[in-house]
Amino acid sequence: MADTHTAHTDIDTLIRMLDAAETMPAAARLRARSYELLRLPPDATVVDVGCGTARAVAELAEQAAHAIGVDLDPAMLAAARSRFPDIDLRVADAADLPLADGQAHGYRADKVYHVLPDPPAALTEARRVLAPGGRIVLLGQDWDTVVIDSDQPDLTRRIVHARADTIPHPRIARAYRNLLRDTGFHDVDVEVHTAVFTGATMLPLLVGHATAAQQAGAISGDEAEDWVSEQTRRAQDERLLIAIPMFLAAGTR
Repeated sequence: MADTHTAHTDIDTLIRMLDAAETMPAAARLRARSYELLRLPPDATVVDVGCGTARAVAELAEQAAHAIGVDLDPAMLAAARSRFPDIDLRVADAADLPLADGQAHGYRADKVYHVLPDPPAALTEARRVLAPGGRIVLLGQDWDTVVIDSDQPDLTRRIVHARADTIPHPRIARAYRNLLRDTGFHDVDVEVHTAVFTGATMLPLLVGHATAAQQAGAISGDEAEDWVSEQTRRAQDERLLIAIPMFLAAGTR
């Protein structure tokens, strides 16, 4: 029972952080830019892979597209269905999508490729479900270049790199362009946007970084506690700063 409670707590914390991040004006503009790069024709079918709580699916549906949200996490899909009961959501793996060959005109994946077991297989599947001329858009952060203001830069550097090393593909976002080209997509472009966070809502992200670094043996328990205390004080004093490079890549089938 304790493990189940912890899992629910982790999901709830993640959803709160996602909500805080996604409701920021800069995040809304970045999502809008990703929709623009899809170049969807009227009444197009678009699939959002790793849709999470499905904010993007709902926004795409408002653009008169047939938007399909796909995710493997039942807790995320449950939250999505409670928020947007009328959208099309499906449980599926990124490498085995519930779409026919060439069924989609657009494919979007936001902050998901860094955790996929086999990103090239997912891109091959994306190419399968896209019609000729269809567009793919990938959006994600580079975990190894997260910028965190701190009075302890050396310790912060160790924490950031140690946390990145716990991610299956921490630097995949910087490779989006080449991955798309290697899979046969053309007209491939990449943009880099910076997500900036200054609110205390993002403190759980920093606690997670410190915890992961301690568990990996990169820092001691005392160092983790000291660093989290500093970041907590910064949040209380409105001096917190996190900047995350976001890579936005798009290509044509």
